[in-house]
Parts: sequence; C-alpha cells; structure tokens
Amino acid sequence: MARSIGLVLAADAVSYSIGLAVAGTWSAKTSLPLALCDVAVLVAACACWWRVPLLVELTYFWGLAGTLQAVVTPDLNSGFPHLLFFQYVAGHLGIVVAALFLVVGMRISPRPGAVRRTFAITVGYSAVVGIVDGVTGANYMFLRRPPGEWTLLRLLGPWPWYTLSAAAVALVLFTALVVPSMLGNLRLPHGGALAIAKLVILLYGIEMLVTRAESRAVWLRIGAATVLAGLMVRSTLSL
Repeated sequence: MARSIGLVLAADAVSYSIGLAVAGTWSAKTSLPLALCDVAVLVAACACWWRVPLLVELTYFWGLAGTLQAVVTPDLNSGFPHLLFFQYVAGHLGIVVAALFLVVGMRISPRPGAVRRTFAITVGYSAVVGIVDGVTGANYMFLRRPPGEWTLLRLLGPWPWYTLSAAAVALVLFTALVVPSMLGNLRLPHGGALAIAKLVILLYGIEMLVTRAESRAVWLRIGAATVLAGLMVRSTLSL
C-alpha cells in the first residue's frame, strides 16, 4: 500500500512537469520543483517506497504542518476541472495521506530529535531557495513577496517579516505534532495515533474558520477534510 501511494505521488510530480511543458507554460521562474510542497511530493514518494526514517519524518512534519495549509488555502490559478487543478489536489492530499499512513498506519514514529532535524533542514533548504530566488528573480516559497491568492501567510504580517513568523509557526507545529507520538510510545499504545488524528482535524477546522474563500473552494476543502478524516479514522481503527 505504501509503495502504491509513492507511485501515485511520483506520477503526479512527473505528469505536472510534463503538462506544463506540453502547454508551453513551463518557466524556470515558476515551474522548477523548488517549492516546499513540490519537494515534499518527491520526499513522500521516496519515504513510501524505502521507509527511510529521515524521509518519513520530513514527510510527516512537512505534510501536516506545511502541505495541509496549502490544501486549505491553495495558491492556484487553475480552477476545476482543469488538469492542473486535479494534479495540485492529488499531489498535496497525497503528501498528507502518505504522512498519516506511514506514521499512524505503519507506526513509523518520529525519532528523538526529529523536530530539531526537520526544522534545521527546512531552514537550510529555505536559505538555498532564497539564493535561487535572488539570482533568478523567482519567488519560490514566497520568500520575495506574498502569494497572489489569499493564504494564511497574510495573517503572519507583511514581507519580509512573515518569513520569520512562518518559521516560528512551523517550529510550534512541528513540536505539537511530535507530542502525540511521544505520548503513544511512552504510555498508550494506540493513544498517539488517535491524538494525531484529533490534532489534524482540529487544525483543519481552525484553518477553515479563518480562511476567506469563494464557495467552490470552500466545498473543495470540506470534501478534502471529509476524505482526510475518513482515512485517519480507518488508519486508527486498524492499529
């Protein structure tokens, strides 16, 4: 099952790039797989295939603390039923599903120090992307200017201060996500998985309340939340 998820993610990443090339819209300033979610797709695919602990940790923290935000408040210009719309939804939800399946379903828990490692890798990668943005004039990871669409970054202050605020929020979310796993390992065999499921649903609900979006996007998120909740419940009951 994990490898099937990995194959879907890999296919989504490849088809996305091919689709842009065929449409003649591929650009080095916008189409390189440098956004954190783009990298997370590849990391999650590799984690599902090989189950390397570091890759699983990155998938878990990036998926639930980062990619989930992109699902709730997408920066997407192509609407339903455009192919890019489906690729965006499949890729981003696929990362979240992979994170939950690996950690909740397969019980590959984050190791001690996982928060520090993931945060350091995230900051280091962001610095590299920042250099690329500065050299090429691109805006990967929104390090040079905020996204055109309304996202949760708008709640974190103006540029460039929202980059620091986002780093602080990421550290808090990473820490919050590792607590249920620690509790599950130390005291309750199944409590960690259930706590993770409740935490993700709670974060999703809060984000939907603060998000301003058109009705179509709201229904998309409601549907995504329903599917996500169902997958979490199924994974939890299988433990």
